[in-house]
Amino acid sequence: MSATFTTLAEFRTVLESAPSADPTAIAGATDRNGQLTKPPGALGRLEDLAIWYAGWRGTDRPTIKAPQVIVFAGSHGVCAQGVSAFPPEVTAQMVANFEHGGAAINQLSKLYGAKMDVHALELDNPTADFTVAPAMTEAEVVSALRTGWDAVDPNADLLVTGEMGIGNTTSAAAVAAAIMGGTATEWTGRGTGVDDAGLARKTDVVARGLALHDVSDPLEALRCLGGRELAAIAGAIAAARTYRIPVILDGFICTAAAATLAKTVSGALDHTVAGHLSAEGAHRKLLDAIEKEPLLQLGLRLGEGSGAALAIGVLQGAVACHSGMATFAEAGVAGA
Repeated sequence: MSATFTTLAEFRTVLESAPSADPTAIAGATDRNGQLTKPPGALGRLEDLAIWYAGWRGTDRPTIKAPQVIVFAGSHGVCAQGVSAFPPEVTAQMVANFEHGGAAINQLSKLYGAKMDVHALELDNPTADFTVAPAMTEAEVVSALRTGWDAVDPNADLLVTGEMGIGNTTSAAAVAAAIMGGTATEWTGRGTGVDDAGLARKTDVVARGLALHDVSDPLEALRCLGGRELAAIAGAIAAARTYRIPVILDGFICTAAAATLAKTVSGALDHTVAGHLSAEGAHRKLLDAIEKEPLLQLGLRLGEGSGAALAIGVLQGAVACHSGMATFAEAGVAGA
């Protein structure tokens, strides 16, 4: 189903009308979980994950056979302010690396049997420097949202969204500060590894962007301070909800994009879990704000969707145990 929205107002309406998890499937999965050959609660959080997944897939005995990983790439005009340790041309170079199978996310996608797609969004046309103008017009941000929406395979049964874009930790920090409140200092981190002077520049850039734009509305924050890849991530997560495809969130940038949906419509991220806690300082603060507990904590700061892709294995394990284990009756084992 192609995206039907052509304005931010229409996109908001789509979010408001998104489906919910299937209560019958949740009840059935909960009942099945209570009959499996294990002590109650012995699989810990895996049990909750399996029931959550079952609710979104509409069956009490689900499987994961068709995960999809989508990496979105965008160029940022704010790079002109010296906010990154790497030059802007690295974005296009890394897209080529993704396309040739040479990046970490390629290996992880292959490992977990995920179809991987790469979408480069107008890399030769960077967003505006948000310290002097809105990053995107409404038409541009809607186009990016639609790209993300249309990139989701309706036949997928799990989605991971990743990103590539030199300068995008600066945009993510600005978006997070705009929608969650607080100062630029609280939300700005070292990203790909800027030194102290670089961190000071980034923080100043975020503060100037917040001062320049009226970003009381979360979708306007995405438009004025975000990037095309952040908007595409938000669009993909929204589409997945429409298809009842569960989503694993990646690191700080992905979480900032997702948080714009949560701040726009309550419950918009109910079909998502946090894949990991990244090394970016404000990621924990942002996960706490959207009430997501990460599945993994490995000190990753790569992006690309890598942490979320690793968490595919956790979710596959949860679902495999839930759907594949025998019940006490089936196994002829005496229950409690």
